[in-house]
Amino acid sequence: MINLLLINGPNLNLLGKREPSLYGAQTLETIESELYKKAQKAEIKLETFQSNSEGSLVDQIQKAIGRIDAIMINAGAYTHTSVALRDALLSSEIPYVELHLTNTFARESFRHRSLLADRAVGVISGFGPMSYQLAFDGILSFLKHQDKK
Repeated sequence: MINLLLINGPNLNLLGKREPSLYGAQTLETIESELYKKAQKAEIKLETFQSNSEGSLVDQIQKAIGRIDAIMINAGAYTHTSVALRDALLSSEIPYVELHLTNTFARESFRHRSLLADRAVGVISGFGPMSYQLAFDGILSFLKHQDKK
């Protein structure tokens, strides 16, 4: 069985309330619920985790070593600032997809740089809540392709 981990960073717990014109009206709970349903249909084990704390996100990545096949991560603002998250992801050697609700390149210039993207399997951004579904499909495709090698 494939084991996936979805990690959400700071302020994503406020989805549905936080700037709905930018991030949409769906809550994180709704997005995760839809992803759980998709995972169940595909017979994939999905775990989710959200924290506003950088250290907690690093801890979760480290706990994934040896038991998680791939990570989907929306690191929020830490995408642009966290060497610690980058180091944790690289040290884990777990393939990951970076994802964002908004198109970070259509926003403020400081959001154009990701410390995670260059080592990610892929980056999904700008599709709102559908970004999570696309990240799920993308990482599964990657894992299935890896199995055939």
